[in-house]
Amino acid sequence: MAYFSTLLDDDLTMSDSGRVIPVEIQGQRYPIRTTLDPEYVSRLASYVDEKIRAAGDSTPSADPQRLAVLAALNVADELFRCRESTRAKDGHVAERAEELERLLDRVLLA
Repeated sequence: MAYFSTLLDDDLTMSDSGRVIPVEIQGQRYPIRTTLDPEYVSRLASYVDEKIRAAGDSTPSADPQRLAVLAALNVADELFRCRESTRAKDGHVAERAEELERLLDRVLLA
């Protein structure tokens, strides 16, 4: 599900649901149409800006498109690692719940 759409500079009217929130990334302003909270969208834009700057620090001679791709890969890596961590934690919680269920069954049957 897409939560964002961009607008052309001359199309700042609301033809779809949502509102237009201006964000700035790497000194460039982007009008973003979304139904999400404006403060949240601003935090997302700041995060993306930070990731692009970090990519630029490690690759100072890269062009803006390369920096954006590097930043996107870094964010995707973070997402995948978080998902894996969540799966591992969910598995541990499920194991503990089964263990507690077995203990409870033993106590109730005793």
